[in-house]
Amino acid sequence: MRPEFIALAAAILYSGGSITARMGMHHSTPLTAACVLLFLRTVVFWSGVFLTGGAPRVEWLPLLLFVGLGILQTATSLLQLTGIHRLGAARAEPLRNTYPLWSALIAIVFLREQAGLGILAGTVLVVGGIGLISWQPVDSGLRYHWWEAVFPLLAALFAGIAFPIRRIAFDISNEPLYFAAVLSIVSFVSLGPYVGVRLRTEKLALNRSALPRFILSGFFESAASLLSLIAVSLGRVVVVSPIVASTPLWTLILTVVFLRGIERINARTVTGTFAVMTGTISIILSR
Repeated sequence: MRPEFIALAAAILYSGGSITARMGMHHSTPLTAACVLLFLRTVVFWSGVFLTGGAPRVEWLPLLLFVGLGILQTATSLLQLTGIHRLGAARAEPLRNTYPLWSALIAIVFLREQAGLGILAGTVLVVGGIGLISWQPVDSGLRYHWWEAVFPLLAALFAGIAFPIRRIAFDISNEPLYFAAVLSIVSFVSLGPYVGVRLRTEKLALNRSALPRFILSGFFESAASLLSLIAVSLGRVVVVSPIVASTPLWTLILTVVFLRGIERINARTVTGTFAVMTGTISIILSR
């Protein structure tokens, strides 16, 4: 299967994970969801590794790269949470979703990947569409300093760095499942200090209403993460990254179906949806 369609499947599964996690958080807390999802992802991936013959022999460099990516993934989440706290989600989320541009730029400059006009235009359309879909009006009284936008932009930069690093690692040892397991356990362990701080103000709330939804979300997220890594291992970063970034489009569609009445569809959302779809098609056809 072509990596573009694998990346598209990953984007849709990520959306399913977001919707089911949101359903679970009606009865629980975001901190509980993060702990359960990362734990499930770790269990799923390491179970897969052992069921397929155990840990494969890989070079030390890609292994170290994925250990670093696990730490980077935790830092990315913390930076984005800081951005949301300081700027509000309406401003922080669109900035965070600019990562395909950083990823494409890094891939072109350092990996010498070729990006034609169709791929570049598609990337811009995807990022622009995500911004339109994610952005929401905020109260005019909200005040913040311009430099506080650095937090979500750094999160976007770290996410953009992650894609080409994965590509470098896979060029040396192409073991997506094993590296997904390494990434998951490092991220889970790295979450520990953050959980310790948050427990001072937020409690873990795991109950029967939330647990099934979190489990389903965990499987969606695990499958999406693995497909994303497989897509990167098979395709070019400048192609795969923007397609995976189309997740907000599918989240919007699933929200209308499963969470009707919570979010409102307007002209800005329709325009953003059209931009994301057009950009994704442009990237696939420009392969």
